[in-house]
Amino acid sequence: MIELTLFLDELNTGIVLLHKMSIWKKMVREKDVCWEYAEKLDGNKVKCKFCLRVLNGGISRLKHHLSRLPSKGVNPCSKVRDDVTDRVRAIISSKEDGKETSNAKKQRLVAEAKSPGNYSALKALVSVETPSPITKVFPSITHMGPSSSNDAENAERSIALFFFENKLDFSIARSSSYQLMIEAVSKCGHGFRGPSAEILKTTWLERIKSEVSLQSRDIEKEWATTGCTIIADTWTDNKSRALINFLVSSPSRTFFHKSVDASSYFKNTKCLADLFDSVIQDLGPENVVQIIMDSTLNYTGVASHILQNYGTVFVSPCASQCLNMILEDFCKIDWVNRCILQAQTISKFIYNNASMLDLMKKSTGGQDLIRTGITKSVSNFLSLQSMLKQRSRLKHMFNSSEYSTSSYSNKPQNISCIAILEDNDFWRAVDECVAISEPFLKGLREVSGGKPAVGSIYELMTRAKESIRTYYIMDESKCKAFLDIVDGRWRNQLHSPLHAAAAFLNPSIQYNPEIKFLGAIKEDFFKVLEKLLPTSDMRRDITNQILLFTRATGMFGCNLAREARDTVSPGLWWEQFGDSAPVLQRVSIRILSQVCSTSTFERHWNTFQQIHSEKRNKIDKETLNDLVYINYNLKLARQTKMKSSEADPLQYDDIDMTSEWVEETENPSPTQWLDRFGSALDGSDLNTRQFNAAIFGSNDTIFGL
Repeated sequence: MIELTLFLDELNTGIVLLHKMSIWKKMVREKDVCWEYAEKLDGNKVKCKFCLRVLNGGISRLKHHLSRLPSKGVNPCSKVRDDVTDRVRAIISSKEDGKETSNAKKQRLVAEAKSPGNYSALKALVSVETPSPITKVFPSITHMGPSSSNDAENAERSIALFFFENKLDFSIARSSSYQLMIEAVSKCGHGFRGPSAEILKTTWLERIKSEVSLQSRDIEKEWATTGCTIIADTWTDNKSRALINFLVSSPSRTFFHKSVDASSYFKNTKCLADLFDSVIQDLGPENVVQIIMDSTLNYTGVASHILQNYGTVFVSPCASQCLNMILEDFCKIDWVNRCILQAQTISKFIYNNASMLDLMKKSTGGQDLIRTGITKSVSNFLSLQSMLKQRSRLKHMFNSSEYSTSSYSNKPQNISCIAILEDNDFWRAVDECVAISEPFLKGLREVSGGKPAVGSIYELMTRAKESIRTYYIMDESKCKAFLDIVDGRWRNQLHSPLHAAAAFLNPSIQYNPEIKFLGAIKEDFFKVLEKLLPTSDMRRDITNQILLFTRATGMFGCNLAREARDTVSPGLWWEQFGDSAPVLQRVSIRILSQVCSTSTFERHWNTFQQIHSEKRNKIDKETLNDLVYINYNLKLARQTKMKSSEADPLQYDDIDMTSEWVEETENPSPTQWLDRFGSALDGSDLNTRQFNAAIFGSNDTIFGL
């Protein structure tokens, strides 16, 4: 009798809950978001606002009508917008997912309810079919309480799966937009679904491109004053493909203009000249001061065409490329090459053994022994610098009891490493390499920072040559060997009248009594003036204005101008203090506002290769170009914002585990690649280069798109 009474009480409770559920369901139907796409008619009928079709069955059939999915015999809407279709499909999908979960729980409770005396299961069964009305009407409201650590773990797991499934580079997680995306999604609350592939490819691609283009148009306004430099960055591969990226640089920032697949006419001077003509016309010949191109192009032929057709445009070599070639030539000198090979013997022994790598990090306070630079030669000299700084710690490590008792102290490489470390001739050679290369590395940093450096390159080269003479004042043979390399590259490639004119107009050089080369560059300065001011009317008062500048009279000689000579960029200095010489001021600002290198932008070729890979061969040409345009400019903008005086533009953050400073020349054992991870296998961050090179090999693109 008691059991029957309990059963009736539970049954009454269930009836009450079902009654409440019907009331809430009616409220939910009335508040359904899809009603904004329909007009409610008498009875259980709705009218679609897009195609005006009248449907029987209420809001549910309208959803299937708008989703354009073949279901329940509902004719798909022919006029509904794509974004509405995506939204409705997301709603239907979310509802079906909820039904699956609910049905599974319902089946379990039904089985439990069938057991004798289990009346509480009946109440649970009713509650499964009646989710909280508050949750359905106000889906963003959640129960207040302590957040579960499982939620964060599940979120991280989902993100990790997304990376692994799509072979994304781990470095993407360092992107500022990565965290911004996560924060934006978290603010949307439960139920948010990301944009579909179609929406990304159409709506958002077009919208983001418009935003980026708007930024570029704002920068174009300064070109009338500062002018701009066209940078032609060339990339070739072993498939005879040649791609040219055109960038436009001015003091505010650098923009990606467009990319061209020039594979079919890369060796044809006429076609290349026509291509450069089109780019100059896109930007306006009156705005272009200089074009920088690298040596992979037919430099002489294209340059001759440009100089002949555009009287006020200069064609210059890439300063960073020429400086790097000088360092490459240094590495080919016998004793320098021998020094590098000896240093690499030590680094290979350390970086290919996990215990040795841990011991080295312990001895150096967590610092790496080698450096990965933007080029092979830069890596060589940066690593020699680092090794020289760690000289005493390296010696102490190899003489420590911890090392002598380890298994590695018995390896054949151990004897070679100790012999090198104890060799004073080796350390003298390292010291020489560091001393000779440092002025050229300094020059590379100056021209590779993305700032207008055309007014500095002449002085940097002059000081670098002087440092060689000073260092080898007692060794004429070595002095001549290095200077011959520098002079050869300088005369044949790097020297440009524009560089000379920029040096002459640079106040920190013009008014420096220690500078001795002003007389030598004066002729080049006059040639540049004649090119930029081609008529006598334009040059009418130029001689007097030059005298005002060189003699520091008028505003040029005021205290503010004197104090700013070495602290303000040359272009800005002329803008502030050059009013007494208006014609020369305009010319000076245009000359001194230019960059002289492409190396700042070469790091993005991996992105360009990814977008142009065969994986995207189904994307139409217009969409492909939009992707390139947006991706390149977003990365350039981020680089400008994150530019820090502490960041070294010549050096990468991660060690290249496939470089000659790490890679063993002998055939590795099947498990030797594990040693390359070092302590990373114990839970530290595993960088992509290590993972990629150790497991897949240097030519496999997985995780290295």
